[in-house]
Amino acid sequence: MADIHLYNAPQSTCSQRVRFALHAKGLEFEESKLDLFSGDQLKPEYLAINPNGVVPAIVENGVPVIDSAVILEYLEDTRPEISPMRPADAVGAAKMRAMMRFIDEVPTPAIRVPSYNLAFLPHFQAMTEEEFQALCDSKPLRREFLMRMGRTGFPEKDMEEAMGRLKRGIERMDGWITESGGPWVMGDRLSLADLSIMPVIVRMDDINLGHLWADRPQIATWLDNIRHRPEFKKTYYHGSLLTEKYPHLAKLREEKEGV
Repeated sequence: MADIHLYNAPQSTCSQRVRFALHAKGLEFEESKLDLFSGDQLKPEYLAINPNGVVPAIVENGVPVIDSAVILEYLEDTRPEISPMRPADAVGAAKMRAMMRFIDEVPTPAIRVPSYNLAFLPHFQAMTEEEFQALCDSKPLRREFLMRMGRTGFPEKDMEEAMGRLKRGIERMDGWITESGGPWVMGDRLSLADLSIMPVIVRMDDINLGHLWADRPQIATWLDNIRHRPEFKKTYYHGSLLTEKYPHLAKLREEKEGV
């Protein structure tokens, strides 16, 4: 039996970070796939592991570790010799952590807005107002986020703000690659900063926002490079992309690509 048990959801961007890290380090783990729309993450047995009621979480030897960025660092702390993805020097590690902080403050929350409007909204529109309010009130961490969205989706102002934040994320990432010389964010070695930004870039491409880096070829090259990593296919198994679950998104993508 594997020592690590991963609780996650296939399409969760934060879960995708952790899956990639586990595969990159060649670690065996048990995986529980939670159905977020059925409320698996809000059941008492999961809240006992992660009281925030979000994914992912891991449990190793009976001890839970929560929050994807914390889990990434935990895996480095406990297995630094296996496929290291954090600079060994303090200055480099601090630089990487600053990148991760920016990613988690700017593009990561921003990608949730178009994701919810384009893919998840029908789930909430099918609810009554009372059901939706009850769902919001059950969320330990994301109550206000859902309340702001409502059953009609995020307004145009919120979408514009999210797109602006995503553009800033792309600009910052492009600058990092230029400064480091690439091909990765911090140079010739994959780092936790790459894993942190990866789900945002993959999600943007999946929901037809790849045009935001049309004039920044380094981002397209970075995406091609990470897609060719063996860990990528293991991380993005079928059902991990929104276009694989929501036919209307796949149709929009096909129309955009002229398929």
